[in-house]
Amino acid sequence: MEWIKDKKWWSMALGRAIRTIAQAMLSYIGTSATFLHDVNWLLAISAGVMGGLVSLLTSVAVGMPEYKEE
Repeated sequence: MEWIKDKKWWSMALGRAIRTIAQAMLSYIGTSATFLHDVNWLLAISAGVMGGLVSLLTSVAVGMPEYKEE
């Protein structure tokens, strides 16, 4: 559990979570609206936050193959 103190691990995990948030929001926006004003932003943000949380939890539980401890 040395990764808990490692700034590199957190940087990589947060970067991965931010990408997941963007992907979740884009997938919701792309399937729910034709025009920008048709988007239910509360649901889009909710989907993004949930995706980011799942990404962080997955990084903790499973790990990140791209992370190498020095």
